[in-house]
Amino acid sequence: MDEARRIVEILKRTLRMRGLTYASLAKRINLSEASVKRIFAQRTFSLKRLEEVCRALEMSIADLVKMVDVKGYASTSLTLAQEAALAKDEALLSYFYLLLNGWTDTQIRRNYQFEELQTQGLRARLVELGLIEALPKRGYRLLVSRQIIWRPDGPVRRIYEHRVQQEFLRSGFTGSRDFLAWQPLELTDSSIDVLRRKFGQVYREFLEMAELDQHSSQPRYSVGLLLAFRPWVFSLVAARQRRGAA
Repeated sequence: MDEARRIVEILKRTLRMRGLTYASLAKRINLSEASVKRIFAQRTFSLKRLEEVCRALEMSIADLVKMVDVKGYASTSLTLAQEAALAKDEALLSYFYLLLNGWTDTQIRRNYQFEELQTQGLRARLVELGLIEALPKRGYRLLVSRQIIWRPDGPVRRIYEHRVQQEFLRSGFTGSRDFLAWQPLELTDSSIDVLRRKFGQVYREFLEMAELDQHSSQPRYSVGLLLAFRPWVFSLVAARQRRGAA
């Protein structure tokens, strides 16, 4: 895909992630909807117009340029050896998590309890594991996607999943950035299939938003997303079910 097409695709994806339409973008940059559709279709952005569009999307041209080099939003499964190494070293796993989220060593040491000598050792270990590539001036390049899919029966989930679940749900979910909806109901198989597809779409959009915001100059907040449903009856009710009943 040529760079012009790639830039337009990124702008379109950003529009969708921001919940904007061509019409709403047109109002923000004082153009008609037809004009916005035309410049997107023909990819005829002047530098000034591109700056206006980026500003309307709460990003800069520099943010956009960074995103041109991002190769999609595919998730990565690590090797068993990579997972095992991360799972047995909490400092290494924590440091890797911060790198996945775009933190520099300076930012990590300023905000977390990591010393310079320690981060050098952790970085060297991640290079050895093939998870990052060291660049000049303490830079780095990830050799895996930022979106890691941990093995369901792998060492990371085996060691940390129960702890994560307990910590995550230990909340009233009453904050301005919190959301919790819980409701047990009865559904048919066809409705369950629809719900599964919609949950999958929400999860994919969550990953896209995270990748998009990775390149934004706006403040970011660590967010956990839990999407789950399964056949289930509350034990209070299930205890009263007649033997042999469906």
